[in-house]
Amino acid sequence: MKNFIELVRGCLTEVREIMPWDLEERRAANPELLILDVREPYEFYAMHIPGSINVPRGILESACEWDYEETVPELVTGRDREIVVVCRSGYRSILATHVMQVLGFTNVASLQTGLRGWKDYEQPLEDAHGNEVDLDEADIYFTPVLRPDQMRPAT
Repeated sequence: MKNFIELVRGCLTEVREIMPWDLEERRAANPELLILDVREPYEFYAMHIPGSINVPRGILESACEWDYEETVPELVTGRDREIVVVCRSGYRSILATHVMQVLGFTNVASLQTGLRGWKDYEQPLEDAHGNEVDLDEADIYFTPVLRPDQMRPAT
């Protein structure tokens, strides 16, 4: 049985990753580039890359196809469009990018290091109201907090 990280690593052989500075360059070179944030809506509302769209990973497959309640026409018609998939740390985006490639997307990449890396590269983030997010506040937001019941039991 594979664990989460092993699953992600298994997809890396087929998924292209780009770094935050590459995304900055790609955005400047291609105004049609689509940034797809696959985090949950509450995460997206707290902060996201300006101009990105939110399609949670849990509905991604149906969002990429016609005739579903979750259909996102911009995705359905974008199989040849340049797309960069983002999440918090770069793991969910690898899995989402892999799925999109299976679904026929030809120019899709995952943002290595995710929004944490984007923030560390001091690129802008905004909240649901379009207000710029203070990067020090983003630091606090991106710091993982585990409850005791989420930690591996002592053996």
